Amino acid sequence: MEVKRLSFPYKIASNEFPPLAMALGYFDGVHLGHQQVILEAKKQAEEKGCYSAVMTFDPHPSVVLGKNEKHVQYITPLGEKVKFIEELGIDYLFIVNFSAEFAHLLPQEFIDQYVIGLNVQHVVAGFDYTYGRMGKGTMETLPFHSREKFSYSVVPKFVQDNEKVSSTKIRHLLKEGKTNELPSLLGRFYTITGEVIHGDKRGRTIGFPTANINIKDEYIIPPLGVYAVRMRVYSDWYYGVCNVGYKPTFNKESKKLSVEVHLFDFDQDIYGQEVVIEWHLYLRKEQKFSGIEQLVTQIEKDKQQTIDYFKNNRQFS
Repeated sequence: MEVKRLSFPYKIASNEFPPLAMALGYFDGVHLGHQQVILEAKKQAEEKGCYSAVMTFDPHPSVVLGKNEKHVQYITPLGEKVKFIEELGIDYLFIVNFSAEFAHLLPQEFIDQYVIGLNVQHVVAGFDYTYGRMGKGTMETLPFHSREKFSYSVVPKFVQDNEKVSSTKIRHLLKEGKTNELPSLLGRFYTITGEVIHGDKRGRTIGFPTANINIKDEYIIPPLGVYAVRMRVYSDWYYGVCNVGYKPTFNKESKKLSVEVHLFDFDQDIYGQEVVIEWHLYLRKEQKFSGIEQLVTQIEKDKQQTIDYFKNNRQFS
């Protein structure tokens, strides 16, 4: 997949790209609804003898439009989004820098420059996709703005259990710790990538060594608690228990959130390695124990519950 970054204004010759069938959207999460849109563009490309393409935007429009004062957290930060879109077999990915200047483009200007100007022969978008200044361009205005230069497909609302599959719904479930409900929306379990860093190494003194994971702040981290997870180290997956919290048994006043994973049947030095945590099941809230013995007993229970979960859900492992 060829990745092209565009900023406003861009300078590209009109014949720089082959004929394209392009999916338009922000696509945070690349969930099952998004995949329908992207795969429809791929299907149209095959039928029309074009190359398939996806256009997305960075950063999130709410950052530029002032709707979100805080740093935005993503289901799939840009690097993850690129990876998932590539896995769908797309030929071109356009990442448009969403700036204030870009946001002020009129709907016709957006279509002229970022669709017709990129040699797009067919556009695919969801039924609720909007474009141009203040989102005044819609799938109903697209035929007019197309100047009859391209055809288009509108993908209807994707529903599971009578509810629209959306990034908003996925964010809500994530923030409630309901990670086991995400595969029906994402088409996979939620994952976070991070680097193994040195921690206080207390886990190994009680027989449960942990990998302390430094996670970039763009990710949505599930709420405090203990989770059944898998973790990819190099190219292999291992089962484990993950604790998200402040380790109250050891650190009475810690303000730094830690994400630590105890892997079963694992004994390797992986400091500095990039790993992927795959979040499966919320087990319990984080607790403060009166002593090490109680903590060890509870970790043993967490470990057994996780082993039982994966034994009973082999399709997930």
